Amino acid sequence: MTTPDFIYLASQSPRRRQLLDQIGVRHDLLLPDDDEDAEALEAVLPGEAPPDYVQRVTQAKLEAALARLKRRRSPSAPVLCADTTVALGRRILGKPSDASEAREMLAALSGHEHRVLTAVAIGQGRRREMLLNVSRVRFAPVPPEQIEAYVASGEPMGKAGAYAIQSRAALWIERINGSYSSIMGLPLHETGLLLQRFGVRF
Repeated sequence: MTTPDFIYLASQSPRRRQLLDQIGVRHDLLLPDDDEDAEALEAVLPGEAPPDYVQRVTQAKLEAALARLKRRRSPSAPVLCADTTVALGRRILGKPSDASEAREMLAALSGHEHRVLTAVAIGQGRRREMLLNVSRVRFAPVPPEQIEAYVASGEPMGKAGAYAIQSRAALWIERINGSYSSIMGLPLHETGLLLQRFGVRF
């Protein structure tokens, strides 16, 4: 097999594109077809622990993306998928469905430490590999009026845990133990390891 000089990124996240650009990885998007229900893959199973959840969802996204690539008969290259979730204890905080849920999530995170779990996986042909990063983030107590203003900005929508670390929510973060890029949505250390295993040039 020839050494690949690009990968497919099966993600709509502009942050993941930005992070791949940061480390010089050429990539093409491999987005779901109109008839694919990508959001359904992120449904939480009863009693599912956060690490099990994020790895299962990432694996499901990867299998869907590889099937998509085969259907389209596109040139062969490694496919990268990732999923990020926020966990407060065993409680999984996914993407808020509306402003009320975003408000509730941020209030729960206020003054507490939570985990941000990001699984990243690469597949090509029959080969699959995955790594998991777990980082810890502590929020200072956040006044309700600041939560309200942040929710009103629209930033929490589409974000696990209802916040983005590269947004104004960074003002609330007292400390991080882990990977900043993973909290953004793609752990670059683990991603680099996987890319090297697949022989991707970057």
